[in-house]
Amino acid sequence: MAQDRAAEQATTAEREPDAGRAGCGQAPAAGPDAGRGAEAGSDPAASADAAPRRMRADAARNRDRLVEAAAARFAAEGVETSLEAIARDAGLGIGTLYRHFPTREHLVGAVYRRELDLLCGAAPALLASLPPDRALEAWMMRMIDYMETKRGLASSLKLLMEAGESCLFADVRDRLTAALGALLRAGVEAGTLRGDVDELDVFQALGGLYNAGEGAEWRGRAERLVSIVIGGLRAG
Repeated sequence: MAQDRAAEQATTAEREPDAGRAGCGQAPAAGPDAGRGAEAGSDPAASADAAPRRMRADAARNRDRLVEAAAARFAAEGVETSLEAIARDAGLGIGTLYRHFPTREHLVGAVYRRELDLLCGAAPALLASLPPDRALEAWMMRMIDYMETKRGLASSLKLLMEAGESCLFADVRDRLTAALGALLRAGVEAGTLRGDVDELDVFQALGGLYNAGEGAEWRGRAERLVSIVIGGLRAG
């Protein structure tokens, strides 16, 4: 749990081409061609302003493609998979990958944040399509996916923490608490979940998931633990 708690202490730096090592919250770089193509006599401030916006949009799309490709490769082959293969899967060059993610660990951090975004974003979507108690169960099963990814990335995430990238994990607890809280409140209001249990209780009950063994048996054990927790949360 120590490694998991370390990971839970810690927003990923949004990378832009030629930005170098971006710190958390750093404004995106405009790129080397910002302002190029301004017509003679035009307002340089307006011209420089328009170009970075175009570059940021292009860079954001490229970054998303790289992170999605990396997530698929990491899941299939592990974190040591070829970066060249990731760039190729994204339809981009290796130079573009390195401009966004100067080290493998920075790419790992972005994949981790993607998994967190998917987990937290799933709560309202599940509530819109399922009864609250079933939505909570489905969300907890997605938490298993999140934890499985995190376990696979653990060594690289630890390196990021040691390199001073603690901001990568700064809002994790708040975001997970907000998502879980929305699910619990909906269940209480619908009368399908107990009202005497809060988010901390549930997280403590789920804490054993991370250390529920190793290897192929981990997922099956984690799913059984979720079923036990859900059974205890249902009203009546």
